[in-house]
Amino acid sequence: GQVVYDPRGAVETSPRAISPRLKSPAGLRLGVLDNTKWNARKLLERTVALLQQEAPFAEVRYYKKESFSRNADPALIAQIARECGAALTAIGD
Repeated sequence: GQVVYDPRGAVETSPRAISPRLKSPAGLRLGVLDNTKWNARKLLERTVALLQQEAPFAEVRYYKKESFSRNADPALIAQIARECGAALTAIGD
């Protein structure tokens, strides 16, 4: 007989609480995670500039993933969470 594979696969997840929405990012340190896609940095810098007009950040720190095709290292995510009050990322392809 023939074997038929189901391409949908299975994903197991656990529910997680969503972080509370910031009332305003003004005065916070913003962590910007660049995923290394070709246009990601341009998109992120323009977005930061627009956000700064609305609510200026105390500081903006840029971080970079190892590769756009891989998840960010959990240590990098922990560092951003530890060092910043808000974070921004985008695909920018």
